[in-house]
Amino acid sequence: MLSALEVVTTVVVGLMVGVEFSVAFVMNPIFKALPEDSGLLGRAHGGRMLGAVMPVWYIASLVLSAVWAVAAWGDPGTRLVVVAAGLLVLSVIMSVLLLVPINNRGKTWTPENRPADWKEQANRWDRYHYVRVAVIVAAFALLVTALV
Repeated sequence: MLSALEVVTTVVVGLMVGVEFSVAFVMNPIFKALPEDSGLLGRAHGGRMLGAVMPVWYIASLVLSAVWAVAAWGDPGTRLVVVAAGLLVLSVIMSVLLLVPINNRGKTWTPENRPADWKEQANRWDRYHYVRVAVIVAAFALLVTALV
């Protein structure tokens, strides 16, 4: 049963990392290259769509990691899982304090109501997101290392 938990946790976190990596290094650069209104609308739609899904995914990843750490307590690699869970806690805190407030504003923007500094806010979100991606990549790497 522990092996199944380890694999499920690693897959769930790995998929989350893949989505967030794609947002940072594929989708947002595409949006930046589009004409102004198209990029704004794309980011707003992405903010609405992913803003609804990612909180559940982050919490599920954290809970699965915590359950793994408890279930495997004392086994080799458990410290790595505990550190990974700590990094996932950090990613949730970063999300709530830094990224969600910007996303909540950005997902409502249209060409008619966008603030004058919308690009600055989007760039700030991107910078915070790069850090968050690094944090969750590190968590994923620790989980994979603990798994093997």
